[in-house]
Amino acid sequence: MSTTKLRWFRRAGAAVAAAALAFTATACGGDSEATDNGSAQTVLKLIDPGNAGVLAYAKKTGILDRELRKVNARVEWGGHYASFTAATEAIRAGAVNVQSGAISPALGYLSSTPDIKIFSFGDPVTDQRAGAGDGLVVKPDSPIKNVQDLVGKRVAVNRAGHGEYLLLLALEQAGVPVDKVERVYMQPDQAAGAFAAGKVDAWVAIVDAFPEALAQGARPIFRGRDLPSDDLGITVASNKVLAENPKAIQTYLKVVQDLTAELRANPEKFQNVFEDKGPRAASGARLQDNVETARYTNPPRLPKAEDNASIEKVAALFKKYNVLPNPVDPAAVVFDWSKVPA
Repeated sequence: MSTTKLRWFRRAGAAVAAAALAFTATACGGDSEATDNGSAQTVLKLIDPGNAGVLAYAKKTGILDRELRKVNARVEWGGHYASFTAATEAIRAGAVNVQSGAISPALGYLSSTPDIKIFSFGDPVTDQRAGAGDGLVVKPDSPIKNVQDLVGKRVAVNRAGHGEYLLLLALEQAGVPVDKVERVYMQPDQAAGAFAAGKVDAWVAIVDAFPEALAQGARPIFRGRDLPSDDLGITVASNKVLAENPKAIQTYLKVVQDLTAELRANPEKFQNVFEDKGPRAASGARLQDNVETARYTNPPRLPKAEDNASIEKVAALFKKYNVLPNPVDPAAVVFDWSKVPA
């Protein structure tokens, strides 16, 4: 890999780490606060949405706050985190009380701290015309050509998260004994630097890290959407918010669903929402990948009965390889919308 690309990975790792430290102290309060008339107003605490996507658009336009005011709630934007697993301490501390991710990191969290519930799911994107997605990358000159070549290698993954799930699933599919591949637990910011420095042989890059790595010349070995994954997208909320104001969560979900429909129809509108120049702005191939990812994004939906089977399958894979410290009951971690008036 060229010196220029090596510098990029190091800068990327440092930038994500710095952003993760930008967590605001004001986000550490409770989930509700008194209004002028003395009634309690629910506060939905969300991570900073960055410069693209439906939540970035919602933040810029104020549409989410306008709708939440109708149900005695408001939104509070906090720090930026590169993945669900990177945000777990903020969730545990109550600094974030609504967060999207995948089943796997939600199970990783719930196996030790049962204070959140999954209130929506997102079906997987399998269309090959979609953007990069996520997957395992190696350097261009790596001798690794397929999953079997990972034997004896060090692979960076986020612990009990989507990255570790994809690696375990890929190894099983290829018939490679899991104990023959060393999993190195790192968050995306750490993994970017380790990958650039050659401290790991491969990296299961997720969220924005995968397309960024590809844009800088990394070579993909597999993509998540090419595996028989049960790791559906999900959104969770704290039990406290769900109990005190489920209508606020209903409103949040409706806004995101509506904006996602708009995103699919007009993906360019949701790119470079705040800045079209500078380090946060996407351009060229990276911008085009963002557009194609957005075009095929599936909107979040209410839970279905069959979603429990997906949770069970993800949990079973993690249990098989001792990833989770404690078992998780699917029936106990999905919010029951039937008890909330329409």
